[in-house]
Amino acid sequence: MKAGRLVSILLLLQTRGRMTAAQLAEELEVSVRTVYRDVEALSAAGVPLYGDAGHDGGYRLLDGYRTRLTGLTAHEAEALFLAGAPGPAAELGLGPVLAAAQLKVRAALPAELRAHADRISGRFHLDAPGWYAQAEEAPYLPQVAEAVWNSRVLRVLYRRWAEPTDVERRLEPYGLVLKAGRWYLVAGPGPRTFRVDQILELSCSGEEFVRPEGFDLAACWTAYQRDFHDRLHRDQALVRTAPGVRLPGAVADRVDSDGWTVARVPIESVGHAQGEFLRLGADIEVLEPPELRERMARTVAELAERYGNRASRGGD
Repeated sequence: MKAGRLVSILLLLQTRGRMTAAQLAEELEVSVRTVYRDVEALSAAGVPLYGDAGHDGGYRLLDGYRTRLTGLTAHEAEALFLAGAPGPAAELGLGPVLAAAQLKVRAALPAELRAHADRISGRFHLDAPGWYAQAEEAPYLPQVAEAVWNSRVLRVLYRRWAEPTDVERRLEPYGLVLKAGRWYLVAGPGPRTFRVDQILELSCSGEEFVRPEGFDLAACWTAYQRDFHDRLHRDQALVRTAPGVRLPGAVADRVDSDGWTVARVPIESVGHAQGEFLRLGADIEVLEPPELRERMARTVAELAERYGNRASRGGD
């Protein structure tokens, strides 16, 4: 455990430069006192590591010092090749680059770790998109990725769901996110989120923009998802469900005399809820809102009439 921690300190200082004992402790999830002991151990082993006092102080390696030690464990080597995501890399135009990088890493690994890496890549394959979801073509993805990398302004013709559907936008591309096989662009001003496959036309003006200081793509995406889900299930329905039926997010009010559960369920919209509830057939009854109950009753009546008429015709 200590040996792995010492390697981590070396690699952190090598990649990030100066770091304080507190920063190292937070990164390694240990106490500051433990960091002090580890630094002393590294110095005793001859590592040219220096500590600067003062407000802007911290530990750093002697300029030009590089360790060739990677510290890869068997599990880390497995994870490295499991996370190789060749599909998304190819979509970004980085397929050959990823293959070359993996080849170089594999060649540098000790024989034992190389065997672990080969085993994991031969036995596990990641395919992120869900079943029944047709892959959306995003022909402008490589250009968008290049603009993200070089901080260049994009001018796009974008198709959205609301009227007017096709709109022109000036975008400052901050980052790309792959979610369930679909690419999303997080861009300013805002920031706002756009589906890359809904970009109909694109041109790069060559104008450079400055990314907001401290912008965190992962944190921005997490906040977007949270807001999306909050808006997605803003309404509620009051329903009765047959014994054994479980609805996501349902909060039970009571169980009636027939053994059915009366519960409140978050819904996206009346139309969406109607489709979802109809899948349960006779195992659900909508009590509220009145609009949803009326639509359910109307649909059930239409179905009964349609199937009744077919049965009558079949008997003639």
